[in-house]
Amino acid sequence: QVQLVDSGGGLVQAGGSLRLSCVASGRTVTANDMGWFRQAPGKEREFVAAITWRSLSRDYAESVKGRFTISRDNAKNTVSLQMNSLQPEDTAVYYCAVARRLYSSATTRHVDDYIYWGQGTQVTVSS
Repeated sequence: QVQLVDSGGGLVQAGGSLRLSCVASGRTVTANDMGWFRQAPGKEREFVAAITWRSLSRDYAESVKGRFTISRDNAKNTVSLQMNSLQPEDTAVYYCAVARRLYSSATTRHVDDYIYWGQGTQVTVSS
């Protein structure tokens, strides 16, 4: 079993930055893809970014491309999301997740492909 603890959310003005972090414990997730999703009130959970196990491939939702950067540190069992130029529409609860697939060469955007989830961290962007 894997436990994920995500943190780093908060309140920021439009144009500001935040860095989210997620630490995995229980077992190593070095071989798994990892990702970030978000869910705004009244909306479904949506894909934000994903990264393969060796960081050779990254994928971003169109809405965050060029503003957000996903990275991971396998030695520390962590994944991070650097968020720049934040906008009010980025307001949501952000969740880190570990994918089922191992040693993959391409990431996945599908919620159902992720088997472990963090508890979520709130990001609020004021205008």
